[in-house]
Amino acid sequence: MNSESHSAAEIPSRLDLVQEDIRLACEAADRPANAAKLVAVSKTMPAAAVADAIEAGQRIFGENRVQEAHGKWPALRDLHPDVELHLIGPLQTNKVKEAVALFDVIETVDRPKLARALAVEMERVAKRPRCFVQVNTGEEPQKAGIAPDEAPEFVTLCRETFALPIVGLMCIPPQDEEPAMHFALLAKLAGELGLKELSMGMSADFETAIMFGATYVRVGTAIFGARVLLE
Repeated sequence: MNSESHSAAEIPSRLDLVQEDIRLACEAADRPANAAKLVAVSKTMPAAAVADAIEAGQRIFGENRVQEAHGKWPALRDLHPDVELHLIGPLQTNKVKEAVALFDVIETVDRPKLARALAVEMERVAKRPRCFVQVNTGEEPQKAGIAPDEAPEFVTLCRETFALPIVGLMCIPPQDEEPAMHFALLAKLAGELGLKELSMGMSADFETAIMFGATYVRVGTAIFGARVLLE
């Protein structure tokens, strides 16, 4: 991979390659060709690059930071109201108001205080972005996410106490471990909890994630190239 981000001319062809890889991975897993949807991770990418991806037909995007997304997406969504935007980075409770207003899906619900804040804001504005519970499958102390053994109780809390629209689970496996066992664990948890959606797999391992049932894969580098460092 080049150290620079891809040019506008490259983004459509990169998108086509990733979509084809997703289709082939679904076929290899004996799943329908559209079983796994692509979340194009546009964090740190300029609006122009995102616009190129939208023009190429991509409609689901992921952002890590509420503040960055707030500065980039309102104008893009005015032009492309059919785009679906996912928050895939940690969410602070003081950013909940902006997150509920801006995002269609919040993938990183991971603690009771956040669940409560989301419930209050969703009730206040009558807008209910779909939610995933983030599971820290590697139980890494530096990483966000609920511990696997606490996930069932937390999902029940989110559903029954806070009435959040929990639709699935999300994970980010440890970088130095085989991701398959983490994807298998997340899929097992989702099955036990009756959740149909699994957000797992990134540029380096999304094909493995699809083998284990991913319904959303989060791919950025393979589409846009190396991240642009923010000041």
